Amino acid sequence: MTDQDVDIRTIFERAGGYSTACLPFIRDGLAHTVEMVHGRPESELMELEDESRHVSGHQLCIGLRDYAIQQYGLMAKSVLNKWGIHSTRDIGHIIFAMVDAELMRKTDDDTIDDFDGVFEFAEAFAEPRPLACSAPSPEA
Repeated sequence: MTDQDVDIRTIFERAGGYSTACLPFIRDGLAHTVEMVHGRPESELMELEDESRHVSGHQLCIGLRDYAIQQYGLMAKSVLNKWGIHSTRDIGHIIFAMVDAELMRKTDDDTIDDFDGVFEFAEAFAEPRPLACSAPSPEA
């Protein structure tokens, strides 16, 4: 275990007891969201230096939702719940803990409230229901 592992664990505990196992998901989901909103960067250097590639809390929640479904399918809600993530506000707590630890950046306009009620987990990760068959029933 490295010092950085301990620091990340402490950061996530202080944020609300979230599992550090979600860190790669958050990192990769952020990259997915930035690409979804702004397109692919022309170069890796641009990606690291360009502050115009910022995404809002709302955009990040939507991007993470889509990324979770893409990565985990019907298990997305269960995976997020296992990490302690039960709402979009939880995503905000994790992001702002990472900002406080200087692992991420924010603008002066970004607030934790940007993550409130973006979507309901129960609806966003609901299992698809089979379509009702509208074909006429066979006649005898």
